[in-house]
Amino acid sequence: MNSSQTLKARREAAVATGVATRGIYAVRADNAELWDADGKRYIDFAAGIAVNNTGHRHPRVMAAVAAQSESFTHTCFHVAPYESYIALAERLNDATPGDFAKKTMLVTTGAEAVENAVKMARAHTGRSGVIAFSGAFHGRTLMGMALCGKVNPYKKAFGAMPPEVVHVPFPNEFHGITVQDSLNVLENMLRSSIDPERVAAMIIEPVQGEGGFNIAQPEFLRALRNICDEHGIVLIADEVQTGIARTGKLFAFEHAGVAADLVTMAKGLAGGFPLSAVTGRAEIVDAAPAGGIGGTYAGNPLAVAAANAVLEVIEEEDLCARADDIGDAIKARLNDIASRQGMEPIGDVRGVGAMIAFEMVTDRATNAPDPALTQAIIAEAEARGLIILPCGTRANAVRLLPPLTTPAPILAEALDVLEASIEAAVNAQAAIAAE
Repeated sequence: MNSSQTLKARREAAVATGVATRGIYAVRADNAELWDADGKRYIDFAAGIAVNNTGHRHPRVMAAVAAQSESFTHTCFHVAPYESYIALAERLNDATPGDFAKKTMLVTTGAEAVENAVKMARAHTGRSGVIAFSGAFHGRTLMGMALCGKVNPYKKAFGAMPPEVVHVPFPNEFHGITVQDSLNVLENMLRSSIDPERVAAMIIEPVQGEGGFNIAQPEFLRALRNICDEHGIVLIADEVQTGIARTGKLFAFEHAGVAADLVTMAKGLAGGFPLSAVTGRAEIVDAAPAGGIGGTYAGNPLAVAAANAVLEVIEEEDLCARADDIGDAIKARLNDIASRQGMEPIGDVRGVGAMIAFEMVTDRATNAPDPALTQAIIAEAEARGLIILPCGTRANAVRLLPPLTTPAPILAEALDVLEASIEAAVNAQAAIAAE
């Protein structure tokens, strides 16, 4: 057996089945490229699920981590705090949308950030209800699961969810749900299902991640801001996947021209090191009692050093503009493919910045999902050396998350592989249907 086969057998024997994996066993990565245990090269259009926005092992990030490791790797910020945590908090307070006094806390994962944002909102308002949206993904912890708007696999088999969490349809005009439809349901819910005076928070991804890269239109986010202001509800922007330059802005809420009260972030924040944050209105962040938020590993010094370097790289290399350039190139190629005769299965191409998805359907008249073709495209791309991922509540969308530092020649190579993979999968499906 080759190395990948050996590792697969060892994983199956030793690792929990619920930890889903792909068949690529990484041994080395650099910027937008990755090599597996068999020496095969891949172009990485997953970026660790939008984590490596600055590419694998960016030299500035690695140098910052190496320098920090020479001083200390852990003290626990609760026990012996350090300047770099404070400096990062100051940076995030300045960088997030909103012209008001802000404070920040650091934790380790996106789910932790979401949990703490909800805790802050509840402490600030004295209320307990939370409004989330269909198709949402907010983590795998208990509250995170309750907030998720996708059952399989995130809620399946895990029993009762925390109470007082309700879901509103996320606007998705490709599937017939307009902004006004969503707002009508929300307004009706606040009249009939949950008293707005019991709602602590409303949480939304400005572009849904696992849900299918569905985009919350600016007018929708502005309307939610108004509703939250009217009822004294804390608006939480879940920017775990959309943040840190992924959508062409440092934070995706900037596209709407409004500010959330709290912003959760993780993934791209620390260039591959585990770090997350909650940044928002000082009076809301400060509502939790001393010791009520935090954690042993929260704000790990190595990850904090990486995050400070990431923010410098984004500014100095103008990665927000680069995200737009990459996204424009991807959408242009996908729209060209979709326009060709025989490519009807591509029902929709969408995205903001370098956060792009295309949705596979059985035909464009009904937009019925085609998850089998979606998986075939992903498998074909992997066989040809391109890593891409599925998403969507109907498992029929392909998401593309290249590092924002992807060189132009590698981007062009990846798009050629993607085009060939789509055509091969569509042609194979047509051949089977014709038999």
